[in-house]
Amino acid sequence: MSRIAATLSTLKAQGRKALIPYVTAGFPYADITPELMHGMVAAGADVIELGVPFSDPSADGPVIQKAGDKALAFGIGLANVLAMVREFRQKDAKTPVVLMGYANPIERYNQKHAASNATQSAFVRDAAAAGVDGVLVVDYPPEECEAFAAELKAAQLDLIFLLAPTSTDERMAQIARIATGYVYYVSLKGVTGAGTLDTGAVEAMLPRIRSFVNVPVGVGFGIRDAATAKAIGKVADAVVIGSKIIQLIDDQPRDKVVPVAGECRRGIRAALDS
Repeated sequence: MSRIAATLSTLKAQGRKALIPYVTAGFPYADITPELMHGMVAAGADVIELGVPFSDPSADGPVIQKAGDKALAFGIGLANVLAMVREFRQKDAKTPVVLMGYANPIERYNQKHAASNATQSAFVRDAAAAGVDGVLVVDYPPEECEAFAAELKAAQLDLIFLLAPTSTDERMAQIARIATGYVYYVSLKGVTGAGTLDTGAVEAMLPRIRSFVNVPVGVGFGIRDAATAKAIGKVADAVVIGSKIIQLIDDQPRDKVVPVAGECRRGIRAALDS
């Protein structure tokens, strides 16, 4: 059982919902991410989603795009992100870490770091060695990445997919065949940080998703405060929050970043547990 599956199974047995905060690696300061990750755990995070900066993030709204641009300006790339996870693992061997990003950085990494006669891709090899637990690649459709999914699974890594309000039954069935860890339901049409969350629509959609997938369902996009998190937590297995955290820590002095982010997460954790 993967670290993600074990964590979510334990929470389910306790009658609790997972809190999954998202932050962009290398934001708002190039060297703050491991410290921020530890702060997330102390404030109640169960799984951490770590965004890999990319120059053309098609699913991200302006808040996360800006964060990614700032991290890229610091020179943060996939190799740096893996180093951040390795540093985090020196003190935390328990909390699952999911890398969220796009295909291009992974493919470039494989080209640059491939070993001769290797049977495993450089990214999977190095992500597993660093202590990564799962990967969410926004622009890898399920029909094109079954081999990638199998390679990840062999390395004890989960491949996590997005589902949306527009997902067809056929797409859900495709994803159900290869998804592990959890699936991430994008509760709004559009990009991260957009729109107003319709909790009733989410509640209506989840039974349909669960009729296809047998892994936990996390919900994100549009969750901005304790009230929306609590409403979603009543029907979902996990709540993902990202844009709000990025907004709160943007332009903060370095010594305020971890406390400000922690205060936000503690409020959401309390709401989920109430």
